Amino acid sequence: MTEMDRYLKNILTRTKTIAVVGVSTNPVRPSYYVARYLGLKGFTVIPVNPGHAGKALLGNTIVASLSEIDQPVDMVDIFRRSEAVPPIVDEALDVFPDLQTIWMQIGVEHAEAAAKAEARGVDVVMNRCPKIEYQRLFGELRMGGFNTGVISSKL
Repeated sequence: MTEMDRYLKNILTRTKTIAVVGVSTNPVRPSYYVARYLGLKGFTVIPVNPGHAGKALLGNTIVASLSEIDQPVDMVDIFRRSEAVPPIVDEALDVFPDLQTIWMQIGVEHAEAAAKAEARGVDVVMNRCPKIEYQRLFGELRMGGFNTGVISSKL
């Protein structure tokens, strides 16, 4: 196991509550199925999207912003364009004094926002997906990205 793998596995093991910023209510969008998957794995997922605030999603109510969350959050998972990251990170650092991780999804990177979070002692992951990393690091990801375990004992 590489140092990066240990780092990511530690983050995913210690994390209990994840705010998913930019979540979609459309079940074919990556932000929806990543949030759903994380919830099925036992994480508390808090959906954040001002365009869908007040709607129910995966057993929770979507909030408009991080500042509307009234419980501690361990990780903020960002499904927004890279240029939208700095104010999200600023809000997360202001609202959650015990925040452990800022996670930017595949294709999302912002070095300055990452440095700001890291300076506050927050771990930062960029350009990766927690669903994919969870599956890979906890033995669920197989050949071609699918769990190819035996479906029937007759095969």
